Order: sequence, then C-alpha cells, then structure tokens
Amino acid sequence: MNPIARRSLPGLALAALAGTARADDWRPARPIRLILPLATGGSLDTVARGIGLQISPELGQPVVVEARPGAGGNIAFEAVAHAAPDGTVLLIGWDSLLINPSLFGRIGYDPLRDFAPITQTVAAPQVLVVRTESPFRDLAGFLAASRGAGVSFASPGNGSIGHLTGEAFKLMATAGGSGGEMSHVPYRGAAPAATDLLAGHVESLWVTLPAIAEHVKSGRMRGLMLADAQRIAVFPEIPSAAELGFPDLVAISWQGLLAPAGTPPEIVSRLQTLVAGALADPVLRGRLESTGFTAVGSTPAAMAAMLAREFPRWAGVVRRSGAKAD
Repeated sequence: MNPIARRSLPGLALAALAGTARADDWRPARPIRLILPLATGGSLDTVARGIGLQISPELGQPVVVEARPGAGGNIAFEAVAHAAPDGTVLLIGWDSLLINPSLFGRIGYDPLRDFAPITQTVAAPQVLVVRTESPFRDLAGFLAASRGAGVSFASPGNGSIGHLTGEAFKLMATAGGSGGEMSHVPYRGAAPAATDLLAGHVESLWVTLPAIAEHVKSGRMRGLMLADAQRIAVFPEIPSAAELGFPDLVAISWQGLLAPAGTPPEIVSRLQTLVAGALADPVLRGRLESTGFTAVGSTPAAMAAMLAREFPRWAGVVRRSGAKAD
C-alpha cells in the first residue's frame, strides 16, 4: 500500500465513526495547533493569530500557533503532511509549499496529494521597492540603470516568491529589450532585507507588499511596480506591471489553511466556514486590507484549484531562472 493511501485510512475511520454528524456539529477534543513554517513575528504569524482568536470560541478549544521554521518551510510542511487527519494539526501554508518541490532535490511531501485544502485566507501582490533617497524615481529609471552599470535587487531568500518574481521580471525585461543586468542579493527573511535596503546596502527589493507596507506609508520606501494587473486602493500611487508594459508579470503571494490528506470532509467544511466568517469580520478584514492584503476565505475546491494552477507555473519560473535552494 502506498504511503498516501496508508495515511488516508485513519481519516476514513474517523468519517465512519462520525456517522451522520453535520459539519457544524464538529468540535475538536483537544487544542488545535496551527503549524507555522517560519519564525514568529511575520505576516504569516499575524494573520494566523488573528484568525485563531476569532475561531477559538466557536470550537471550544484554544488555537495555538506553533512555529517550526527551517529548510525553507519543509520541516513544517512534512510535519503536517504526516500528522493524524483529525483536524487538530493544521498547516499555515504559503507560496513555498508549491515552490520548494522544484528547488529541493528531495522532500517528504507532495503539495497536491498530501494535504486537504481548507481555505485560502489572504492574497497580496509582490512589489518592487526602493528607499526614498534612491535616484530611481520610477521603473523607467530603474531599467535604464540596469542597462548601464547594472542594479541589485534583494529578496527574502533564494527561491522565495520575491526572488522568483525578480527573476521573472529580469527575463521579461531582457527579452523585451528594456532591461539589463539585475543581480540578486538573498537575505534570510523580509525584515533584514528591508533593513539593508533602508541603509543603502542594496538598491531595490522584491517582497510581498504587506511586509513593507509601513515603510511605504511612512515615506521611507517608494514602490516602483506591483506585480499585478491593476493598482490597489490602499496604495494607489504604486503602478501595476500591466500599465508599465509587463502584463504577464503577475505574482500574487497566497496564505491559507491546509489539513493532512484524509481529513474528514465535515471537519474541513466546519473549519472553512469558521475561517471565512473570521475573515468577514470588519475589524480583522480592515486590519488586513490596510497593509495590502486581500481577505479571501475561499472554498476548499477553489483553494485546491488555485494550488493546482500555481504549482506548475512556479516550477517553470524556477527552471527558467536556475534558482537554487540555500
């Protein structure tokens, strides 16, 4: 029996024991652990804790965020892929879940087969930013400099969605004749990359918008381009890639909740309903959207379709860019 089928048996047994139980009847027997693939303190952690506070009273159990950073997120991904499918161990998933299989030689999970999608929680575009004192007033100036002495762009790390967006942009700009040399400078996270950008140690940064939203709002950074088809209301001054001549440069970072494969449908449905309800709360939604997130709260089927669509797309970017894991 293959390992995926073997892991599905406990879920089938649980479903049988549940009998005719309705989705809105399910309550976990112990606290729910949300496994975080990064260190605490970032946007992934913030979104998860906000949702946990909202759904905990409905479930009658604490919802605890447990950080398991390392190996580009693979430690957390593997832990949840092999956990019991009873709804008490869930993954706070994000872009690296789909990117890592193309970066690492061996991983202990399949992003499409080993998880039961619950809901996409939020989405946010990648953005190219410079510090306010930068001579690059707009994207045209940035591209002109790349054709001259060359420019550097930081990212939160090798193989991150920021890195891959920068590589995709470089390929598009070079192919179209508007770009030149753009050298990548990887960091271990968005925070140190932003710190070095503000200090002038690197010329630009590709990063998920909410990670540097406060710097843009305070005037310390300037956005040159959003990797999206249109501008967003919260930062109307940042032009979209489409209007700047790069309509194919769409890089939307996602975050979402996933359970181990084999988790009974009534548990998945109950969790999706609660999380979508939390994201509809005006206070939480407003707080997220003020930093550049879009609250989503999709159905499990819609999230599964998103994962299936994005997985091969990012594999292609990794292949064409030659990106490697640290």
